[in-house]
Amino acid sequence: MRKLVVLATVCLVMAGLIAIGIPMDAFAKDIKAGAVINLTGPASTWGQFHAKGQQDYTRYINEVKGGIAGNKIDLTVVDHAYDIEKAKNEVMKFCTSNKMDMIATWDAGSGIMTKPIIQKYKVPNINYSTYQGILKPPVDYAYLPFGSYVMDSYAVLGYIKAIHKGNSPPKVGLLTYNNAYGKSIHEPSQEYAKKNNIELVAIEEFPPKTLDLNTEVLRLKEKGAEYIFMQCLPSAIIMALQAADRVSYNVPFFGTWTSTDPDFFKRGAGLIRDRMHMQFPGCLPGDGTPGIKLIEDLMARYKTVEKFDCSYWEGIVIGAIMARAFQKAQDKLGKIDSESINVGLETFQNEDFGGLIPNVTYTTTDHSGSFTARIVKINEDQTLKPLTKFWNPGKEKVTILK
Repeated sequence: MRKLVVLATVCLVMAGLIAIGIPMDAFAKDIKAGAVINLTGPASTWGQFHAKGQQDYTRYINEVKGGIAGNKIDLTVVDHAYDIEKAKNEVMKFCTSNKMDMIATWDAGSGIMTKPIIQKYKVPNINYSTYQGILKPPVDYAYLPFGSYVMDSYAVLGYIKAIHKGNSPPKVGLLTYNNAYGKSIHEPSQEYAKKNNIELVAIEEFPPKTLDLNTEVLRLKEKGAEYIFMQCLPSAIIMALQAADRVSYNVPFFGTWTSTDPDFFKRGAGLIRDRMHMQFPGCLPGDGTPGIKLIEDLMARYKTVEKFDCSYWEGIVIGAIMARAFQKAQDKLGKIDSESINVGLETFQNEDFGGLIPNVTYTTTDHSGSFTARIVKINEDQTLKPLTKFWNPGKEKVTILK
């Protein structure tokens, strides 16, 4: 009898709250999101701006949009200092004691090494790196935000072939770290080059702690490389440009979308000139899309950054994909937890983010997001100039902009 009285009282209280205009969303609980990001290790400026972008977008959803179905997103960002073991420990905490609903990890190594953990505890994880090895089967719970480094490789080499003059094949040299991230462009570049009459004359690898690249760049020059395709972080790209000047080597340089961070433009003054390019699949000032207008709104609202920045952009991208997944979980299953979020992600079908990134599709067997690229020129004033239209470099021919 006592239990019946208590239950009746609770029902009456809830009914009364609704009657006087207090919505049931008042009883919503926070959605717990975690991000393990490099905030103090090598290339930490990059990670810091990733965190700023994700934090600003999350704040925007909570303050301006009222959360997701009344549920606020509780974002916790922790530092792993570019240390894989520390990343594994932080992800384990997020999956057990902290019980996050969704997690973001930062680098290729962390994405690979923490994959068994997120799969064991069934917590969806999206990786800031787009290393294709993360998506080797089993793919469950592991996601990329947009096309992998396979796409970058196809796009860069496809563009080089399109602009190359003369009857002989273009001669391309690869300059990369000797780790999983650096080597991620080796195999797809070799595959694409073989099928498209491009000559890869050399692959030069170096450790991330290398202090100069004089020897590696000189070898590329001696091998006759007419174009250099790099897969390394911005600080190493600066060293490559310095080395090219030392050995009087004037060729175009290309990188993947990870080529810049805010420090890159400060350190690259007088070095970038007109020779640096990259694949970048996102929105840019001047596009006029809702995606770039969103970034401009966040910059004006929170004043976290002063200029458009690719790392800040990607932080917003990760935050936006997470928020859309939370909404999908609510719409599809009426609840927001790790399992329903994973279901929500796998229902993304050509999901439109207003041009922030190419439309995203996830299925139960493919978590790669998209395969849409464009090539841009990197300018010393921290602007990016589109050189091509967006295209699928695995299926379509590139269109060069005039």
